[in-house]
Amino acid sequence: MLFPTSRNTLLILSNDLSATVIETSALALIALVCQLPAVALLLARLLPGALRQAPLLPCSATPDMLGTVSVVVPTLNEADRLGPCLSGLSRQTYEVREILVVDSHSQDGTPDLVKVAAAKDPRIRLLTDEPLPPDWVGRPWALQAGFLNSAAASRWILGIDADTRPQLGLVAALVQAAAAQNYDLVSLAPRFVLKQAGELWLQPALLMTLIYRFGPTGGRLIPPERVMANGQCFLCRRSLLVQMQGYSSARRSFVMM
Repeated sequence: MLFPTSRNTLLILSNDLSATVIETSALALIALVCQLPAVALLLARLLPGALRQAPLLPCSATPDMLGTVSVVVPTLNEADRLGPCLSGLSRQTYEVREILVVDSHSQDGTPDLVKVAAAKDPRIRLLTDEPLPPDWVGRPWALQAGFLNSAAASRWILGIDADTRPQLGLVAALVQAAAAQNYDLVSLAPRFVLKQAGELWLQPALLMTLIYRFGPTGGRLIPPERVMANGQCFLCRRSLLVQMQGYSSARRSFVMM
């Protein structure tokens, strides 16, 4: 059935539709304008990445690196992840004096795994940290224990996470980069291996948040107060740690960044 419609009715409907479109466009424009400062800030953070330092390439140790590095690996129930880390560290050459695995009373067989690895590589040594003080969190406390038990002859302390997979030539490349630039500290932004759906969603968002706040890793134009260090792979001159009383300044830090 057809209903008669007057020209005035059509005109009113057309005007209402036009008004709705205009209102929607105005709201969209306002929302876009409100996002411009955030976009500008993000671009300002990203642009220095074009001048960032190139990724480190693995290299061979040189004679002056002999026995200069003590590696500290904090562990707590890492039996399912520690194997590739210890295997990768054992592949490092004479620049590594010792590999100290500081275990925080694991219950999953982590100490047994370390003992098996130590039988193959005498540089690997298992330590158990003391009870956790009330003003420390676990990871920096384990790093502190490793530092305090490391050989005084080592010039560098490398803290590295148990779930990392060190490539051959990693430690030598870190020491070479620190010496070439006269750095007291070098940390790396590793390549993440993501397997679970949750990791695939969460990790990129986390990294973008860090870039938004601090800028890209390795940027040369980043002011000192925005420089970020990554505790997953953290090489520090021993003399600096002595001066700073080890990792005490990060004793309440869960992420060591």
